Amino acid sequence: MTYDFESIIDRHGQDAVAVDGLGHGGGAPEPPQPGCDFIPMWVADMNFPVLPTIQDALAARIREPHFGYFEPRDEYFQRIIDWQRDRHGVTGLRPEHIGYENGVLGGLVSTLRAFAQPGDAVLVHSPTYIGFTSSIENAGFRIVHSPLMRDEAGVWRMDFDDMERKLAAEPIHAAVFCSPHNPCGRVWERFEIERAMELYARHDCVVISDEIWSDIILPAHTHVPTQSVSEDARRRTVALYAPSKTFNLAGLVGSYHIIYDGYLRDRVRAAASKAHYNEMNVLSMHALMGAYRPEGGLWVDELCQVLGENVDVAYDFIRERFAGVELAKPEGTYMLFLDCTGWLAEHGRDIDWLLRAGWRVGVGWQDGRPFHGPRSIRMNLALPKSRVEDALDRLDRLVFNA
Repeated sequence: MTYDFESIIDRHGQDAVAVDGLGHGGGAPEPPQPGCDFIPMWVADMNFPVLPTIQDALAARIREPHFGYFEPRDEYFQRIIDWQRDRHGVTGLRPEHIGYENGVLGGLVSTLRAFAQPGDAVLVHSPTYIGFTSSIENAGFRIVHSPLMRDEAGVWRMDFDDMERKLAAEPIHAAVFCSPHNPCGRVWERFEIERAMELYARHDCVVISDEIWSDIILPAHTHVPTQSVSEDARRRTVALYAPSKTFNLAGLVGSYHIIYDGYLRDRVRAAASKAHYNEMNVLSMHALMGAYRPEGGLWVDELCQVLGENVDVAYDFIRERFAGVELAKPEGTYMLFLDCTGWLAEHGRDIDWLLRAGWRVGVGWQDGRPFHGPRSIRMNLALPKSRVEDALDRLDRLVFNA
């Protein structure tokens, strides 16, 4: 390995919600019992040292003694174009197709405000990322869930018949598509995206494709950009990206959209401008330019190898040791989504008891109910393997098989 994915970094006292937010409510774990150190496995950020070229880019800009108004550099757009070409095979991307977003959720809401009215329905797959739920509902829209289903091999699949019924019943003209899917970890195959986009086209839906996880693809899988599957998909889709998940830069704030269709782009930008919030930070620009480099590509390749090994370790351990817990093996992201229904029924416990049992021994996993998993737990594996193994050992000895 060229880069360090083994060191255990101390994030305490460094403004990190993952470790300093314990006991503060809002789904945060409770502090562990005395004598147990805390292993952060809830907030979807990583516990690895950042790519050095990002620090170098930020340090170089900080040494310049001025931070006034600025315009994005041509280099910013070119780095995105090169990254999307080299990592995902995107062609024909030009600077005018790219627009800054303070966050993926902000881009989602701007798109909905441009093409729907408060009270209108939005189709979303479930389990559902908690950020979708809060942002869509807070903006006054109504979520219609189309549940994903697990096939005979345990793989999460879209239920196209259910999607068709719900798109037709309302009717619904806006849909959120999460690719790769959070929290299930599915990396959709081309034929699946093609069929979904055919349904959205049939019902004249604007599609908001959240592809923030598109770089974190585990071995043997490939991300297919939603806009690449057809000319119609390219025309009707607002794709949302960010370096934040890939490089652990959420604290710097900075996402971007790719919109090819001129009318769609004009309406989204107009809606975003009305809030007067969507302005780039000069440091987030330099962080992206420091990340989207050849060194960043190597770092991500090594990251995905490490995460793939962590997923293998955790998936095999849970299936062998935690009877009554079901899970699908993620293909992307670094999250597990555990269905604990069987274990809870066998042991006469509820999900609150199980969550707190893990928290007491320092395993900071996350309540899956806000993601529409009624007896589920979400678990972050973006830690050094030694910490993942430690967490699994504690859960084995002190919780599931105590």
